[in-house]
Amino acid sequence: MRSESVPSGWSALLALQQAAHATLQALAAELAGLDLTASEINVLANLADGHGRTVSELSAAGGIRPNTLTGVLDRLERRGHITRRRGGRPGDRRSVLIELTSSGRLAAATIRKAITDLERRALGHLPADAIAVLRASLQCLAEGSGD
Repeated sequence: MRSESVPSGWSALLALQQAAHATLQALAAELAGLDLTASEINVLANLADGHGRTVSELSAAGGIRPNTLTGVLDRLERRGHITRRRGGRPGDRRSVLIELTSSGRLAAATIRKAITDLERRALGHLPADAIAVLRASLQCLAEGSGD
């Protein structure tokens, strides 16, 4: 059922697309000195906690198709930001664990700070429960997108 307070013709998905575009532009401007693509920023941000991830885990966390992710990882590895280590999962020698190098940790920390700062500027005026609803809504959209 459509809420009476939602304007006719308004689209949550269109608003999300506009917000994502504006966010990516703001991050690109703030992180221009790193010379990274949006996908590379995404991967480094998802590794910023210091825990290695398998390719499938990074693909799921970043919403990047495995085929696309392979090229992103190749570029990050050439630049010295990540390493790939065989045996990412116990008992599976084919599995590869992606981990940050020291330069990757530095770039990832810069990225996470930029994301946190941008989020604070954009959403800092909202109450915590509104941010929780936004997070839950975005999670539902991500899970229901069919990818």
